[in-house]
Amino acid sequence: MDFLAGCIGGAAGVLVGHPFDTVKVRLQVQSVDKPLYRGTFHCFQSIIRQESMFGLYKGIGSPMMGLTFINAIVFGVQGNTMRMLSEDTPMNQFLAGAAAGAIQCVICCPMELAKTRMQMQGTGEKKSSSRKVYKNSLDCLARIYQRQGLRGVNRGMVTTLIRETPGFGVYFLAYDLLTRSLGCEPEDPYMIPKLLFAGGMSGIASWLSTYPVDVIKSRLQADGVGGNYQYSSIMDCTRKSIQREGWRVFTRGLTSTLLRAFPVNATTFATVTLFLLYVRPNDGPKDCEAAPGPHHAPLQQQVQPSSL
Repeated sequence: MDFLAGCIGGAAGVLVGHPFDTVKVRLQVQSVDKPLYRGTFHCFQSIIRQESMFGLYKGIGSPMMGLTFINAIVFGVQGNTMRMLSEDTPMNQFLAGAAAGAIQCVICCPMELAKTRMQMQGTGEKKSSSRKVYKNSLDCLARIYQRQGLRGVNRGMVTTLIRETPGFGVYFLAYDLLTRSLGCEPEDPYMIPKLLFAGGMSGIASWLSTYPVDVIKSRLQADGVGGNYQYSSIMDCTRKSIQREGWRVFTRGLTSTLLRAFPVNATTFATVTLFLLYVRPNDGPKDCEAAPGPHHAPLQQQVQPSSL
């Protein structure tokens, strides 16, 4: 039941946050010589004007497809790691989250590659002349596999691993510290607002801790769209990006990301909590106890920041 709740919560989070993610990717990978967008809100306006509201949801099929597998991996690994570590401490929460983040990269990397390619499709072209290279996320991955094999499908795997491992660790650590400090008690009428706040702030902390790596990952995964390759490696991408745009390149799309992080995680927490309260009215709220105990760890296995 926890697995199902997490999947439903993750799906709700994707629906809320995907438009912000599309804007983030467009800003991260746009050319500094011929920038298409002046900022987050200009990017939103341009996409809606040129591609309609549906343009903001380009590539949503890929994260939706990967949700079930990613949640299964994250919940299973995080829960089993906590049991192996036995003691429920903030450091153990970080280690368990980091382990979960590292292992789920197997699904996350191809999923985000397809998402990024779909989001970049038609960028800079007039609506009337826009040519669709990929029909959908599955077609995107299939075409990449046909041309480049498994190496192409896993493009950006190292940067994804570097981002997700500490990112999930920071998320679980921040969530653990916040729920403990806020004192989320089962009888507290403000239990759900506290969970929403803890989840939203944990998501923001997670993104801030790894955002520069995410910029490089997006650029590597978008590289080659249109047949033009600019980067030969992670270091080459980092070096060229800094040379052309300076250190500020690592804040590209950060506003959109942070605007997305809070509502996405808040939506995920609210959906999971309400679902569990509905299907398990007698014991669902017990998962919100702040003090370490048998119900504290399961709550933290029910929700995760992405979709990561």
